[in-house]
Amino acid sequence: MVAVSEVEILLVEDNPNDVELTLRALRKHNLTNKVFVVKDGAEALEYIFAAGAYAERNIREHPRVIFLDLKLPKVDGLEILRRIRSDERTKTIPVVVLTSSREERDIIESYRLGVNSYVVKPVNFEKFVEAVTELGLYWMVLNQPPVRNE
Repeated sequence: MVAVSEVEILLVEDNPNDVELTLRALRKHNLTNKVFVVKDGAEALEYIFAAGAYAERNIREHPRVIFLDLKLPKVDGLEILRRIRSDERTKTIPVVVLTSSREERDIIESYRLGVNSYVVKPVNFEKFVEAVTELGLYWMVLNQPPVRNE
């Protein structure tokens, strides 16, 4: 298990098959050593805002990117995105929606709420692995995050 203070990718995904495929794709390029997985929206909010089970976590230690599914139990992904963007402590964390939803209203609302990218999960295994690999490489290697003022 990754130490909570070392998380670079927060994966918010309730489907165990998609979690495994995502981790497998990231593993191929040595990007899984700092991935933390939460399985529902309530746990995601606790992690992000250092509450509940994660109350000991330093809220200033942000992941470099959040891969966020929209269709989650307890709290949906749009509400998570809304809460992240409305809080000064978390509003600059890059968020990538990684979902099966092609619904135009989900896409529009995600961008309205400030998502950095919206990616529809490919159904084909190889295409899914390729998409996640490219996302991981972009956000972990190429993207330049803002400097944190602690």
